Amino acid sequence: MKIDAVELTLFAWDDIPPTKYTSGAQNQSGKSNLALLSIKTDAGIEGNAFLGSATNPAETDAGALIRFLKPILMGKDPLAREELHAAMRMRQRNMGLRTVGACDTALWDIAAKAAGMPLYKFLGGGRSAIGAYASSQVLESPQAYAEEAQQFKADGWKAYKIHPPHPASEDIKVCEAVRKGVGDGYTLMLDSTWSYRYPDALRVGRAIERLGYLWYEDPLNEEDIYSYVKLCQKLDIPILATEYPAGDIGTYAVWLTERATDYLRGDIPIKGGLTTMLKAAHLAEAFHTTYEVHHGGNSANNMAQVHFACAIPNTTYFEVLLPHGAHKYGVLNDIQIGKDGLATAPKSPASAPSSTST
Repeated sequence: MKIDAVELTLFAWDDIPPTKYTSGAQNQSGKSNLALLSIKTDAGIEGNAFLGSATNPAETDAGALIRFLKPILMGKDPLAREELHAAMRMRQRNMGLRTVGACDTALWDIAAKAAGMPLYKFLGGGRSAIGAYASSQVLESPQAYAEEAQQFKADGWKAYKIHPPHPASEDIKVCEAVRKGVGDGYTLMLDSTWSYRYPDALRVGRAIERLGYLWYEDPLNEEDIYSYVKLCQKLDIPILATEYPAGDIGTYAVWLTERATDYLRGDIPIKGGLTTMLKAAHLAEAFHTTYEVHHGGNSANNMAQVHFACAIPNTTYFEVLLPHGAHKYGVLNDIQIGKDGLATAPKSPASAPSSTST
């Protein structure tokens, strides 16, 4: 089997709800675009993925994918993922890893289809569903967070994660209001999106430690390894870092050798595909820790990632970034969270859906 075509089809993504997850606005224009990537083979098996997101339009990376990665893929065996992934990574100084992630996802799609298996089974997984948590955007008040968390708890979701307004004193008030609103038995997390310096990070961490939060995510700038080490030493609540920096498997090493995080993290566009994520999850397992999957940025990435999350025993939750309309687009039968609070991997032999509504 050989790759005989690499094609990108761009389509508009309009009417995106405004979103904000950090101290800066994310997408206020309401417009972006995605690209359907199709890697075709002479055996008639086609792999699909999406390039782009609400905040990174596909047009940003589309030219680089065709210019730098299409020549690497053409004529090659699509099942030789390790060789192809390494070759694509060699070009990452010329382009973003989002392009590698899209191509890698499409290659896994081909492999699962060739095997006649859903991807989670192809990866060796036994479960077909995983608990989902609702991941907030920045809301206007502590009460707004508390009410949203209560609603998702009532709807059966397994957990709720806060993206707070970011001044430390306000963030503590939000965390207290949410805990009070949902009670002591419900799982909560805090993602501070790299917003604090060490003194505030320690203060917030001690507060949510007392409140019984499950993990404390990205409190410091990803370059501040020195302060992450101190924070891990001072706090009992697990620190979840490594969503950034963007990069391949090697970016995780210093976090482990310096003991700067308790859990590892990643997604398709930031880490360059499922191939990197799989290696990182096994690396985390070797250190007896978890590998938590970040939101994938588009519906096809998230479809692939729910397969991945189901297959990896040391992944504990599946993230659903709110609001839904800001991140779901372009596929039929998109991921829905049931009343049982689970995200379920499709049983068809594919990782990324080829049926698109454009």
